[in-house]
Amino acid sequence: MKKISAMIVGLLLVTTFSCKQVKKEAETTSEEIEEVVEEVKEMAKAETITFKMEPKSDSGVSGEVTFSQENGNVVMKAMLTGLTEGEHAIHIHEKADCSSADGKSTGGHWNPTFQPHAKWGAEGGYHKGDIGNFVANAEGIATVDFATNEWCIGCDDETKNIVGKAVIVHQGVDDFTSQPSGAAGARVACTGIIQ
Repeated sequence: MKKISAMIVGLLLVTTFSCKQVKKEAETTSEEIEEVVEEVKEMAKAETITFKMEPKSDSGVSGEVTFSQENGNVVMKAMLTGLTEGEHAIHIHEKADCSSADGKSTGGHWNPTFQPHAKWGAEGGYHKGDIGNFVANAEGIATVDFATNEWCIGCDDETKNIVGKAVIVHQGVDDFTSQPSGAAGARVACTGIIQ
C-alpha cells in the first residue's frame, strides 16, 4: 500500500512538473508567434511586385517594371528596350488588361481624383497616372525611376491603390496639356499590375 501511495505521489509530481513545462513552452510559443506576426507586418510594408512589359502596336518594346513599397512610399523602376531614340511618355492606366494589340484595353489614364491631365505635381491638378516622360538612348534602352507617397500597393484607399492598374509606354512625348491624355501617341508596351 505504501508502495502504491509513493507511486501516486511520484506520478503527481511528474504530472505537475510536466504541466508547468508545457505551460512555459506554450508561453514561449505565443511570444514567438507575436514576433513572426511583427516580421510579416514589416515585410508587407516593404512589398515588391515585378512585371514584364509586352510589346503593343507592332513595336519591339519590352522590359520590366518593379514597384516596391516601404515606409509609405512607392518606388517604380522600369527598364525598357526596343524603343526609338528620344523621349517617350509613361503612364499608369485604369485597367490591368493588356489583351488588345494596341494596348487600348487598359482604358484611359488612372485618374481616381478626377483631375485634368497635366505634369505630375501641377498646381491645377493631375492624374495619379501622369508619370511623365523619359529618354531612350541611341540603342533604344531607357530606365525610369519614379517615387511617390501618392500611391500604395494593395491598401484600402482607392485613390492611391495601384493594384489592378496597368503601365503603358507611349511612342511619343506627353505634352502635359492635351486632354485627356497628353497626345503621347501609340501605346507601344503594356504591363498589368496584378497582385
